[in-house]
Amino acid sequence: MESFLFLVLALAPFLAPLVVAATASALAVRAHRREKGGGRRLPDAGSCALLAVLAAAIALGVYGVGVMSGFYILDPEQMCAAAGAPGDYVVTRTTLPVSAQCVTEKGVGTELVPDWVNPTVYGGITLGTLALGAAVFQGRRSTPH
Repeated sequence: MESFLFLVLALAPFLAPLVVAATASALAVRAHRREKGGGRRLPDAGSCALLAVLAAAIALGVYGVGVMSGFYILDPEQMCAAAGAPGDYVVTRTTLPVSAQCVTEKGVGTELVPDWVNPTVYGGITLGTLALGAAVFQGRRSTPH
């Protein structure tokens, strides 16, 4: 199971753009078809579900980028040296927020994960949750009682 999760995280940065492109295209087609009808309306449940998939793909892809930042198979100290941090290092990692740090003996840390990763992950999770909630709401609203 752990190897499957690792494989998903390793492939997420490469597969997420494909999912994002497909869902963005589907949303654009839905929006183009909707313009012909005219008027402003709330998005339907399908559009909200597509937006939730789009946000989840972005969050998972960026999370994969963050987890793989500073990933080095052979020796973590080589990873720290490649980042340009001086001295002897011990790598510390956290899952959420995504963090991989090279820490010196004096406690000075150098973050290996790009600064934009965590806000994008949290934004994607938030947008996906809200869009999924809107899809459920719109689905229940459009169903005859």
